[in-house]
Amino acid sequence: MRKFVVTVEDKKYQVMVEEVGGAPAAPSQAAPQAAPASQAAPVNVDGESIQAPLSGTILSVKVSVGDRVTAGTVVATLEALKLENEVPATGEGTVKAVLVSPGQTVSTGDPLIVLE
Repeated sequence: MRKFVVTVEDKKYQVMVEEVGGAPAAPSQAAPQAAPASQAAPVNVDGESIQAPLSGTILSVKVSVGDRVTAGTVVATLEALKLENEVPATGEGTVKAVLVSPGQTVSTGDPLIVLE
């Protein structure tokens, strides 16, 4: 544990923060390596992808594989900077793959939905 003093609006608070050591890091590294491997196949799906306009957390996915969408159709809701942002389809087509799920964190430009 490390102790820090944090000042908030001229009030000082003493906090203790636990450092994560090297031994627990090995198991936690194994899990993230498994997750991208399962996501790698859908990301390579051919077609027009709808990308995340901002980094944030997916709150909901509004479409399913096989749904027909037109430009402007809301396909997902993304929380970024404490605001809910609707992600619209950029083109017209049929949903070929849904690459995200609610609760997943995405970065700007990450593919969310693939259209054919």
